[in-house]
Amino acid sequence: MRQFRNGLAIAIAALLLTTAMAPLALAKDDDGPAGLRKMIAVVEFEDKSDRSRWRWTGPNPGIGMSDMLTTELVKSGKFMVMEREQLHHVLAEQDLGQSGRVTEQTAPQVGKLLGVAAVVYGSVTEFGYSAADWEVKKGGFGGLGVSKTTARAAIDVRMIDTTTGEIILADTASDEKSQMGLKVSKDDLAVAFDGKFDETLVGKATRESIEKLVEMITKSLKDVPWTGRVVKASAGKIYLNAGQTVGITQGMEFKVYRPGEELIDPATGLSLGAEEEYVGKISASEIKEKYSICAAVEGSGFEAGDMVRYE
Repeated sequence: MRQFRNGLAIAIAALLLTTAMAPLALAKDDDGPAGLRKMIAVVEFEDKSDRSRWRWTGPNPGIGMSDMLTTELVKSGKFMVMEREQLHHVLAEQDLGQSGRVTEQTAPQVGKLLGVAAVVYGSVTEFGYSAADWEVKKGGFGGLGVSKTTARAAIDVRMIDTTTGEIILADTASDEKSQMGLKVSKDDLAVAFDGKFDETLVGKATRESIEKLVEMITKSLKDVPWTGRVVKASAGKIYLNAGQTVGITQGMEFKVYRPGEELIDPATGLSLGAEEEYVGKISASEIKEKYSICAAVEGSGFEAGDMVRYE
């Protein structure tokens, strides 16, 4: 009888464990195809904030906020963000190096060259401190006493699906923090984007804005297929620009497409996408940290620059 009870208890425990784990498995599937981390590029945000309204003497908030976004996207475990050096190299090749700007017209092309699923770009429209009453202390170098200080951060962001050229996110992420009787020192107005920054009023508003932006990006990319790129094809081996860090495992199969001529609307200059030629199907056989070696399952003539999708 005791053995029967012990066996029954074990069976019930196993059933409860299986039931509890089911939602976790479903949640993982919802995060992306086969748990693959989608590859995206984050372009440095432009600073378009109004200095006549928001006081700020620190470093360029556009660079700092794009760096914060990159960090949070990677920490989420759902994305691989293109390294800044590689992004700058592509921008320079496309004659965008000096301005660093990506537009609706250029984003799809940049994304295809990088082999990413989406490109995120935008601008900081509000950033810094605003005070109801500034009262400078004697001495000139002390804190600035105010009756009320408000800090605000706002980012206008767009994200383009590089496969279709479609804008899949166009929104504003913003937050505002206020405090009565706060004393803001000159150091607070010039603090860098580091650990101390998060402790400031504007740092807290920025962090909230970035977290909202991560949620927007995650939701917008949920139904976008995982995308990669062929970097080399030689001696029957097809090299894919993604490996263990993205979540690729041995035996995974991908469809390969060759982009055709990009279609540009002559009236607006906007990309309407490009025709694609189906090349074939490949299977991952050898997985490295940052790349994978694949073998052809279907088709032939694979070339560097071909787009790879997990569908």
